[in-house]
Amino acid sequence: MKKLDDRAPASGGASARGRPQTFHPWPIVLAFAAGTGMISACSGSPGTSIATHAASDAGKAARSPHRVAVTVQPVAAWPMRRTLSELGTVTARRTIVVRTLVDGRLLRMPFREGQLVHAGDLLAQVDPRPFAAALANAKAQFERDDAQLQEARRDLARYRRLVAEDSIPRQQFDTQNALVRQLGGTLRADLAQIRIAQLNLGYARITAPVSGRVGLRQVDPGNVVHPGDATGIVVLTQVQPIDVTFAIPQDDLPAVLQRMRAGQTMPVEAYGRDGSALLARGVLTATDSQIDPTTGTIKLKASFANHDQMLFPGQFVSVRLELETIRDARSIPTAAVQHGAPGAYVYQVLPDDTVAIRTPRFGITDDGRIQVVDGLALGDKVVIEGIDRLRNGAKVEIVNK
Repeated sequence: MKKLDDRAPASGGASARGRPQTFHPWPIVLAFAAGTGMISACSGSPGTSIATHAASDAGKAARSPHRVAVTVQPVAAWPMRRTLSELGTVTARRTIVVRTLVDGRLLRMPFREGQLVHAGDLLAQVDPRPFAAALANAKAQFERDDAQLQEARRDLARYRRLVAEDSIPRQQFDTQNALVRQLGGTLRADLAQIRIAQLNLGYARITAPVSGRVGLRQVDPGNVVHPGDATGIVVLTQVQPIDVTFAIPQDDLPAVLQRMRAGQTMPVEAYGRDGSALLARGVLTATDSQIDPTTGTIKLKASFANHDQMLFPGQFVSVRLELETIRDARSIPTAAVQHGAPGAYVYQVLPDDTVAIRTPRFGITDDGRIQVVDGLALGDKVVIEGIDRLRNGAKVEIVNK
């Protein structure tokens, strides 16, 4: 009871220590209101806070127009080639199975497998001794028969004088004359045997018939070889010049035939299978005699000098055949062309430094450029870099280097 009495407010003229304390609610209300305003600003609700005004200013800045840095190039007159790109196969100009023409033991093969050889180079040597002996025998036979012929001719000359004097019968003269003719025939046969023996001796040296590349050996030295051996000794392929065969659609054949009949040279380029690396340049040389009805294509053949040995028989290459050349074609870089809902389009830079979407009609493509058939004029500027940040009507700043 006492403690309760002590906390009771004093009445009348109480001292300062014992004055009753008055409760004021306004600070709490103001603090609550301030907190509510900050929460309202943070939650995005309308308010008059500083954060709300800052967000509004940032939105206005984002909506303000700005310039996009771009690189442009004008539509220009450019020489362009109309080409056909097809897949082709490299074929050797000649493929020769080198065989022996005589029977005999193979002594040596003085070449490296895969080596480039020239026409006349020694590829293999068959034992020449039997053929040298046969040649010597044929020459000896010739000398013997020649001596007999000379003797018979002298007798014939003597018999001719005697028969004129009626010293011998006419029959004896005729018999001698026949003997001379017989020995003459024998001598000619001996000469033929000498030539055969010389050929066989020469055939013992097996040489390259053409320049080219030799493959793997089909037989080893020490074996007896025969002309009828199926595999031969080695396969030789001619690779300089070399050919590439490829097929084109039948619809493109008239343009090819027109140029060939006019005697015009049609350049052909051979690239790697991915079409990036140029391997060799050549010319079109021939067309096949008929169109393949199953594919609707016709085979063509191109010839390449192949000085750098970049083309190899059996290799697959990407072939580009030049059909025509347009000397002053309106064109732009292919980097300017985009594809979307309008189709193939470009961004053209207008005089007021804004861009507009244009959908010109395009033609052929060559070496990183595309022909503009219509829809753009010479000198019109198109964007080639910075396209991903553009929209129709956007302001741009040209920053060409």
